[in-house]
Amino acid sequence: MTEPSAVDGPAAVLWDMDGTLVDSEKLWDVVLYEAAGWLGGELAAEQRASLVGSNMDTTARYLLAHTGRTVTDGAIGEVSEWMRRRTAALFSDELPWRPGAREALVSARRAGLPCALVTSTERSLTELALNTIGREFFAVTVCGDEVDGLNKPHPEPYLRAARLLGADPESCVAVEDSPVGAESAVAAGCTVLVVPGEVAVPPGVRRTFRTSLVGVDAHTLAELARAV
Repeated sequence: MTEPSAVDGPAAVLWDMDGTLVDSEKLWDVVLYEAAGWLGGELAAEQRASLVGSNMDTTARYLLAHTGRTVTDGAIGEVSEWMRRRTAALFSDELPWRPGAREALVSARRAGLPCALVTSTERSLTELALNTIGREFFAVTVCGDEVDGLNKPHPEPYLRAARLLGADPESCVAVEDSPVGAESAVAAGCTVLVVPGEVAVPPGVRRTFRTSLVGVDAHTLAELARAV
Protein backbone atom coordinates (compact mmCIF):
# COMPACT_ATOMS: atom_id res chain seq x y z
CA MET A 1 0.00 0.00 0.00
CA THR A 2 1.08 3.59 -0.54
CA GLU A 3 2.32 5.66 2.40
CA PRO A 4 0.82 9.07 3.29
CA SER A 5 2.58 11.93 1.50
CA ALA A 6 3.61 15.32 2.78
CA VAL A 7 1.04 17.05 0.52
CA ASP A 8 -2.70 16.49 0.26
CA GLY A 9 -2.54 15.33 -3.32
CA PRO A 10 -2.83 12.29 -5.57
CA ALA A 11 -2.55 8.76 -4.27
CA ALA A 12 0.29 8.34 -6.76
CA VAL A 13 1.87 9.95 -9.81
CA LEU A 14 2.29 7.70 -12.86
CA TRP A 15 4.89 8.94 -15.31
CA ASP A 16 5.30 8.05 -18.97
CA MET A 17 8.94 7.95 -20.08
CA ASP A 18 9.69 8.55 -23.78
CA GLY A 19 8.92 12.12 -24.75
CA THR A 20 7.63 12.93 -21.26
CA LEU A 21 10.64 12.59 -18.95
CA VAL A 22 13.41 12.17 -21.50
CA ASP A 23 13.67 13.42 -25.06
CA SER A 24 14.15 9.91 -26.40
CA GLU A 25 11.60 10.18 -29.22
CA LYS A 26 14.35 11.70 -31.36
CA LEU A 27 16.40 8.55 -30.79
CA TRP A 28 13.37 6.43 -31.74
CA ASP A 29 13.23 8.55 -34.92
CA VAL A 30 16.72 7.31 -35.80
CA VAL A 31 15.76 3.69 -35.14
CA LEU A 32 12.49 3.79 -37.08
CA TYR A 33 13.84 5.57 -40.13
CA GLU A 34 16.83 3.21 -40.23
CA ALA A 35 14.58 0.17 -39.76
CA ALA A 36 12.37 1.25 -42.65
CA GLY A 37 15.48 1.63 -44.81
CA TRP A 38 16.77 -1.78 -43.69
CA LEU A 39 13.46 -3.23 -44.88
CA GLY A 40 13.84 -1.48 -48.24
CA GLY A 41 11.40 1.35 -47.74
CA GLU A 42 11.03 4.86 -46.38
CA LEU A 43 9.00 6.35 -43.56
CA ALA A 44 7.28 9.70 -43.94
CA ALA A 45 7.04 12.10 -41.02
CA GLU A 46 3.29 11.59 -40.60
CA GLN A 47 3.76 7.81 -40.60
CA ARG A 48 6.44 8.12 -37.93
CA ALA A 49 4.09 10.32 -35.90
CA SER A 50 1.43 7.60 -35.92
CA LEU A 51 3.85 5.29 -34.07
CA VAL A 52 4.54 7.57 -31.10
CA GLY A 53 3.71 5.63 -27.95
CA SER A 54 3.51 2.24 -29.69
CA ASN A 55 5.26 -0.86 -28.39
CA MET A 56 7.95 -2.79 -30.26
CA ASP A 57 5.82 -5.53 -31.84
CA THR A 58 3.15 -3.08 -33.01
CA THR A 59 5.87 -0.93 -34.57
CA ALA A 60 7.53 -3.91 -36.26
CA ARG A 61 4.19 -5.08 -37.64
CA TYR A 62 3.51 -1.63 -39.05
CA LEU A 63 6.94 -1.34 -40.67
CA LEU A 64 6.62 -4.75 -42.31
CA ALA A 65 3.22 -3.91 -43.78
CA HIS A 66 4.34 -0.43 -44.79
CA THR A 67 7.37 -1.74 -46.70
CA GLY A 68 5.39 -4.49 -48.42
CA ARG A 69 6.91 -7.36 -46.45
CA THR A 70 4.99 -10.43 -45.36
CA VAL A 71 3.81 -9.98 -41.78
CA THR A 72 4.54 -13.16 -39.82
CA ASP A 73 5.44 -13.79 -36.20
CA GLY A 74 8.97 -14.64 -37.27
CA ALA A 75 9.34 -11.44 -39.30
CA ILE A 76 7.93 -9.35 -36.44
CA GLY A 77 10.43 -10.97 -34.09
CA GLU A 78 13.34 -10.32 -36.46
CA VAL A 79 12.48 -6.65 -36.98
CA SER A 80 11.82 -6.15 -33.27
CA GLU A 81 15.21 -7.63 -32.41
CA TRP A 82 16.94 -5.40 -34.98
CA MET A 83 15.28 -2.33 -33.48
CA ARG A 84 16.00 -3.54 -29.96
CA ARG A 85 19.74 -3.81 -30.64
CA ARG A 86 19.88 -0.42 -32.37
CA THR A 87 17.90 1.28 -29.60
CA ALA A 88 20.07 -0.28 -26.90
CA ALA A 89 23.14 1.22 -28.52
CA LEU A 90 21.52 4.68 -28.50
CA PHE A 91 20.07 4.34 -24.99
CA SER A 92 23.48 3.34 -23.61
CA ASP A 93 24.49 7.00 -23.77
CA GLU A 94 23.02 9.58 -21.39
CA LEU A 95 19.53 10.58 -22.48
CA PRO A 96 18.50 14.24 -22.67
CA TRP A 97 15.88 15.34 -20.13
CA ARG A 98 12.67 17.05 -21.17
CA PRO A 99 12.53 20.59 -19.72
CA GLY A 100 11.46 20.59 -16.09
CA ALA A 101 11.12 16.80 -15.88
CA ARG A 102 13.88 16.06 -13.41
CA GLU A 103 12.84 18.93 -11.16
CA ALA A 104 9.25 17.63 -11.16
CA LEU A 105 10.41 14.16 -10.16
CA VAL A 106 12.59 15.57 -7.38
CA SER A 107 9.69 17.62 -6.02
CA ALA A 108 7.32 14.63 -6.05
CA ARG A 109 9.90 12.50 -4.25
CA ARG A 110 10.63 15.11 -1.60
CA ALA A 111 6.88 15.44 -0.95
CA GLY A 112 6.58 11.69 -0.51
CA LEU A 113 4.27 11.17 -3.46
CA PRO A 114 4.47 7.51 -4.58
CA CYS A 115 5.56 7.35 -8.21
CA ALA A 116 5.52 4.73 -10.94
CA LEU A 117 7.09 4.68 -14.38
CA VAL A 118 4.60 3.45 -17.00
CA THR A 119 6.20 2.98 -20.41
CA SER A 120 5.61 1.12 -23.66
CA THR A 121 9.36 0.58 -23.88
CA GLU A 122 10.56 -2.94 -23.06
CA ARG A 123 12.22 -3.75 -19.74
CA SER A 124 15.74 -4.22 -21.11
CA LEU A 125 15.71 -0.78 -22.77
CA THR A 126 13.94 0.87 -19.85
CA GLU A 127 16.73 -0.31 -17.55
CA LEU A 128 19.23 1.48 -19.78
CA ALA A 129 17.12 4.65 -19.70
CA LEU A 130 16.89 4.45 -15.91
CA ASN A 131 20.65 4.87 -15.78
CA THR A 132 19.92 8.47 -16.80
CA ILE A 133 16.55 9.04 -15.14
CA GLY A 134 17.28 7.38 -11.79
CA ARG A 135 15.60 4.30 -10.34
CA GLU A 136 15.24 5.97 -6.98
CA PHE A 137 12.33 8.09 -8.20
CA PHE A 138 9.99 5.13 -8.79
CA ALA A 139 8.48 2.65 -6.38
CA VAL A 140 7.47 0.48 -9.36
CA THR A 141 8.02 0.40 -13.11
CA VAL A 142 5.66 -1.11 -15.68
CA CYS A 143 7.16 -1.81 -19.11
CA GLY A 144 5.68 -2.59 -22.51
CA ASP A 145 6.58 -6.28 -22.39
CA GLU A 146 5.01 -6.78 -18.95
CA VAL A 147 1.31 -6.14 -19.66
CA ASP A 148 0.34 -9.35 -21.48
CA GLY A 149 0.09 -7.56 -24.81
CA LEU A 150 -2.39 -5.02 -23.42
CA ASN A 151 -0.28 -1.99 -24.29
CA LYS A 152 -1.30 1.65 -24.47
CA PRO A 153 -3.94 2.81 -25.46
CA HIS A 154 -5.38 -0.08 -23.42
CA PRO A 155 -5.78 0.99 -19.77
CA GLU A 156 -3.90 -2.03 -18.37
CA PRO A 157 -0.45 -0.37 -18.07
CA TYR A 158 -1.85 2.33 -15.79
CA LEU A 159 -4.19 -0.04 -13.98
CA ARG A 160 -1.26 -2.36 -13.29
CA ALA A 161 0.89 0.46 -11.94
CA ALA A 162 -1.93 1.54 -9.62
CA ARG A 163 -2.43 -2.04 -8.42
CA LEU A 164 1.27 -2.45 -7.68
CA LEU A 165 1.19 0.76 -5.64
CA GLY A 166 -2.03 -0.18 -3.89
CA ALA A 167 -3.61 3.03 -5.20
CA ASP A 168 -7.02 3.83 -6.64
CA PRO A 169 -6.35 4.86 -10.27
CA GLU A 170 -9.08 7.50 -10.00
CA SER A 171 -6.98 9.15 -7.30
CA CYS A 172 -3.81 9.08 -9.42
CA VAL A 173 -2.32 11.68 -11.74
CA ALA A 174 -0.68 10.40 -14.92
CA VAL A 175 1.81 12.48 -16.90
CA GLU A 176 1.82 11.83 -20.64
CA ASP A 177 2.92 13.30 -23.96
CA SER A 178 1.17 11.17 -26.61
CA PRO A 179 -2.41 10.52 -27.77
CA VAL A 180 -2.22 6.78 -27.08
CA GLY A 181 -0.71 7.36 -23.66
CA ALA A 182 -3.32 9.93 -22.66
CA GLU A 183 -6.07 7.60 -23.89
CA SER A 184 -4.64 4.76 -21.81
CA ALA A 185 -4.45 6.83 -18.65
CA VAL A 186 -7.94 8.30 -19.04
CA ALA A 187 -9.39 4.85 -19.71
CA ALA A 188 -7.79 3.68 -16.45
CA GLY A 189 -9.58 6.50 -14.63
CA CYS A 190 -6.55 8.71 -13.99
CA THR A 191 -6.39 12.47 -14.15
CA VAL A 192 -3.87 13.25 -16.90
CA LEU A 193 -1.37 16.06 -17.17
CA VAL A 194 -0.61 16.22 -20.89
CA VAL A 195 2.64 17.78 -22.07
CA PRO A 196 2.54 17.20 -25.85
CA GLY A 197 5.81 16.41 -27.54
CA GLU A 198 6.15 15.15 -31.09
CA VAL A 199 2.42 14.75 -31.74
CA ALA A 200 -0.57 16.91 -30.81
CA VAL A 201 -2.90 15.39 -28.20
CA PRO A 202 -6.62 16.12 -28.56
CA PRO A 203 -8.48 17.69 -25.64
CA GLY A 204 -10.83 15.53 -23.60
CA VAL A 205 -12.15 14.71 -20.17
CA ARG A 206 -9.71 14.41 -17.26
CA ARG A 207 -6.96 16.09 -19.32
CA THR A 208 -5.04 19.21 -18.35
CA PHE A 209 -2.48 20.62 -20.77
CA ARG A 210 0.85 22.36 -20.23
CA THR A 211 3.51 23.24 -22.76
CA SER A 212 6.28 21.78 -20.57
CA LEU A 213 6.99 20.38 -17.11
CA VAL A 214 8.86 23.55 -16.15
CA GLY A 215 7.32 24.76 -12.89
CA VAL A 216 5.43 21.52 -12.25
CA ASP A 217 5.96 20.37 -8.67
CA ALA A 218 4.23 18.34 -5.97
CA HIS A 219 1.74 21.14 -5.30
CA THR A 220 0.88 21.40 -9.00
CA LEU A 221 0.16 17.67 -9.04
CA ALA A 222 -1.88 17.97 -5.84
CA GLU A 223 -4.02 20.71 -7.38
CA LEU A 224 -4.70 18.52 -10.41
CA ALA A 225 -5.87 15.69 -8.18
CA ARG A 226 -8.15 17.96 -6.17
CA ALA A 227 -9.65 19.55 -9.28
CA VAL A 228 -11.36 16.33 -10.39
